[in-house]
Amino acid sequence: MSATAAAVTVDSRVLELASKLTESSSSSVPVLLLKLKEILKGAAAGSKELQRIKEDLYNYGLIQYCVLVLKQDYSRVEGGWTTAASLADILSSCCVGLNPKNDPEEFHSQILPSAVLNMLVLGRRIQARYVRSVKDEERTELFRCFRQVMDSLSWLFSGHVQLTQNVFRQEHFLQLLMTDDVETGTSVMSVLQNILRANSVLPNQVPEDALHPILDELIYKLSASSNPVIGNAATRSLLLILESSPNIMQMVGTRYKGLRSLLSKQWTGKGFGRELSRLLDLLYSTSYQQQEMQRLHHAALTIQAVWRGFLVRRRVKKLPRVVTSLQRSFRAKREQEMTQLKRQKEEEELREQLHLQKLRAMRVFREKQLTLLEIVHAGQMEKHMQEIQERSALMVQKHWRGYKARRRFHLEKQTLKQFKAAVTIQRAALRFLNRRRRLRESLSPWKKHQELSDEQRLRLQQKVDTYLQLHPAQQRAPEQSQELHIAVQEKLGQFLLKRKQEQRAEQRREALLAQINTDINMLMGAPSLKEATEKDIDLFTSRSIPVALKAKQSHSTMLKRSRWPWWKKLSDEFVEEDDSFASNIPDLDHGIIFIAGSKKP
Repeated sequence: MSATAAAVTVDSRVLELASKLTESSSSSVPVLLLKLKEILKGAAAGSKELQRIKEDLYNYGLIQYCVLVLKQDYSRVEGGWTTAASLADILSSCCVGLNPKNDPEEFHSQILPSAVLNMLVLGRRIQARYVRSVKDEERTELFRCFRQVMDSLSWLFSGHVQLTQNVFRQEHFLQLLMTDDVETGTSVMSVLQNILRANSVLPNQVPEDALHPILDELIYKLSASSNPVIGNAATRSLLLILESSPNIMQMVGTRYKGLRSLLSKQWTGKGFGRELSRLLDLLYSTSYQQQEMQRLHHAALTIQAVWRGFLVRRRVKKLPRVVTSLQRSFRAKREQEMTQLKRQKEEEELREQLHLQKLRAMRVFREKQLTLLEIVHAGQMEKHMQEIQERSALMVQKHWRGYKARRRFHLEKQTLKQFKAAVTIQRAALRFLNRRRRLRESLSPWKKHQELSDEQRLRLQQKVDTYLQLHPAQQRAPEQSQELHIAVQEKLGQFLLKRKQEQRAEQRREALLAQINTDINMLMGAPSLKEATEKDIDLFTSRSIPVALKAKQSHSTMLKRSRWPWWKKLSDEFVEEDDSFASNIPDLDHGIIFIAGSKKP
């Protein structure tokens, strides 16, 4: 009774298709399996009905049929490789989201890996035909089928993440990646990027013998290709692999030395600068760590060399036959040099043979050309010569236009460089002038407040009288007047106290300015270093330790800057230091400045 109920719940279209497959021939099976697409479209995505249909397809062996059918040669099947690509799409749609209740182990351990393997084999067949194809229409159709198969593969392992390791370790996937074709190679690298996004820890899980060929192929594409599409795809793939683990970053930096300089020279300014800068930053961090490790390794080698040298010297002192050993080493070295000279002679002879082979090949090629000219009919000789002349003229024009473009670019580059240099000099000059202006303003003497003249007092008195007429005072009670009087007296007392403090501060500023002017006059009249005596040195010697340290530091800084070339003094670092020095001058503590050789007050 349970079997009857199960048969009732099974979709009639599935039963009908299964019965047709059992009665049809092997050549018509792929076309019949295309009807699965209509059955899957009949149910809503993510619904229980779709899940039930997938269960029925698995239980009746239709999914297994699709896996086996992908192995066929579709050059003689109706629909050709388009049918194969559609079957791969249908297979991935059936497997994603399916977790069968009957034999789940067989589904995950046998059917899914077989589906991945057959899709990769199908992709290799389509790729081989695409590379050999000549017609544009055929190439377009084959490339569309190849993209559809790769998308189906990506959709399959995105639904079953454990399949990413199967795809990554397959030899067929590496063969797909090792192609010189731009379109198919970019599609395969996009599949590799989808694998790394679906399982970011995959490079740590696979062995090195599976990871190294992938890395070798990506590095080869970056070094041998000049196509920006290939460079962008390879850079993205390599970036995802490096970001997965620091150990892989260190391994790449050790295994592929010079990769960072190659990327910066060959791929800078090709349209994918953000990914390239991220990759260069990762390689720079690994190179810094490698340099540190190399430094430690070199230090360890130095220590070992010193220790071994000590042991050797101690042993040599005890050996009675040192001369014999030296002679033996000398003879061995001479024999090594003779062997090296012999090897160089052999290489030169091999180079001569290769040169002769090239000359023979050139001679044979020219003889073939002469034979071809003899075969060409006399009436077509003029046409043949005209075609050769046109090709030669096109070649000459191409080289001349390239030379003109390069020359124009060089001239524009020089003009741009001169403009940037002028802007840099102008900016430095403006900063220097602003710095001198701020320094001059900070060292200017103190300006007193000017007193009001009689006319200004009269004008202010008129304004006060006018304001009082427009705003007469209100009548206040005696208590309010008393409180207002007390508040006014308090504010007046505060004002007088504050005024005394300001007067003291002003007197102190005037005294400091007088001291500073005295110091300036003494410095301006100071003798030169050749004419200075001990008495002059005592006058300019400070007894304050902070002032002495500051003077010593400033003196050493100015001596260091005086040795700089003129272009280095225009840099932002020099200007910023002077600006900070000038801005801090008004904030100096004048109490610790030594004035004319006197003690601190």
